[in-house]
Amino acid sequence: MFDINTVIRDPSLYDIFEGMTSISALIKSIGSGSSDRRIFAVLYDSSRADHKSRELSFLKRNAESLRFDLCETTSDVISSLTSGDTHGGIIAVTTKRSFSDVFVNYLTSGSFFALIEGIEDPYNFGYSIRSLYAAGVDGIVLPPRNWMEFSGTVARSSAGTSELSNIFVSDPETAVKTFKEHGFKVVCASIRDSVSIYDYDFNCPILLVVGGEKRGISRKILDLSDANVRIDYGREFMGSLPSASAVSVIAFEIARQKSLFKQ
Repeated sequence: MFDINTVIRDPSLYDIFEGMTSISALIKSIGSGSSDRRIFAVLYDSSRADHKSRELSFLKRNAESLRFDLCETTSDVISSLTSGDTHGGIIAVTTKRSFSDVFVNYLTSGSFFALIEGIEDPYNFGYSIRSLYAAGVDGIVLPPRNWMEFSGTVARSSAGTSELSNIFVSDPETAVKTFKEHGFKVVCASIRDSVSIYDYDFNCPILLVVGGEKRGISRKILDLSDANVRIDYGREFMGSLPSASAVSVIAFEIARQKSLFKQ
């Protein structure tokens, strides 16, 4: 039986997933092989058990095949391990996830990949992954230091898609050069010397590079890019969209063009 005291003593050794949306995506990702996590236990608030019969039945069905414990506990214990109050009284305790730097096997003639560089807020990071996943991205490349160390927060803000996405970790400059060697167009979301996303032809293998609102995209990556693209606004506006919003707009324009190309 899993001992919750081991997590309380040193929570940094584990990842905590909050709520059924994140946990369901976690279970699906383990089954599909997109994640190498192991679930130690799913904890649920005993005072809410009567209202969670469907969720608990789903978890019991998966507990045997995935070999994790389903443990009754208190709301105080769950609150001590979580950062918010949207968990619904159910959390999962897991191992850390490892990430490969080998993405070349996933590169095809119609691939759409994204490189996220410099998004510092884990919520914006999660929102960005959610949009990319929904837009059909084939893989996401992150620098060696990334916000997946806050996997629980990222999973919650991404609605679980951070666990379902193919995510790789690589030095950005090395990754960009590898994509170019495989015939990809490297397109940076940057205003300088840019063309509108509605005028750029995305019907080719694409690596979209997006940066954070503070640091943006590094000069080395901008110098390697094939084009910079911008979002045209509906009125004069000297500001910029939040990173997650910009990612969503550009990703779905790429998806729209690739969909038209397939028809």
